[in-house]
Amino acid sequence: QVQLVESGGGLVQAGGSLRLSCSASGTIASINTMGWYRQATGKQRELVANIFSTGSTNYADSVKGRFTISRDNAKNTVYLQMNSLKPEDTAVYYCNVRPPWVPVTYDYWGQGTQVTVSS
Repeated sequence: QVQLVESGGGLVQAGGSLRLSCSASGTIASINTMGWYRQATGKQRELVANIFSTGSTNYADSVKGRFTISRDNAKNTVYLQMNSLKPEDTAVYYCNVRPPWVPVTYDYWGQGTQVTVSS
């Protein structure tokens, strides 16, 4: 059973930066897609960014140019560097790991870390 643990959330002023980390307790095969999602109060969970086994990345339009996702397969860890934060980035951020094929046969989630951006 894989467990994902996020860290790095907190309170920051608009324009500031945070770096989120997500570490897996078990071994995550490098073929997996790793990603970050977020859910603001009263809204649906949405994709922020994901990174494929090839290293290619995908970002939501709202974070392009401000956020950077990266992964360290040797450490079973995925990161999200968030710069130029805006109040609308306030949400609970969740780490996700899933296989590259569909339908997915497993789908791991972390417990979430709160990011609050003050204006």
